[in-house]
Amino acid sequence: MDEQLHSLPRRLIELRIEHADLDAMIDRLTGQSPVDELALQRLKKRRLALRDMIARLEATTEPDDLA
Repeated sequence: MDEQLHSLPRRLIELRIEHADLDAMIDRLTGQSPVDELALQRLKKRRLALRDMIARLEATTEPDDLA
């Protein structure tokens, strides 16, 4: 259990780095001519999935504000 708690912050960092990398890739791809729309859509879909994963992990690591 203790190992899992230490791995959550590390996993969040990894996901945030991957999200930032995808942002950079999307920026580079949109600057190219012609734009590969299929590749762009795939990158944006992956970036959105990462954002959802980050939000779920953050929600599990934050204490409840209901107390």
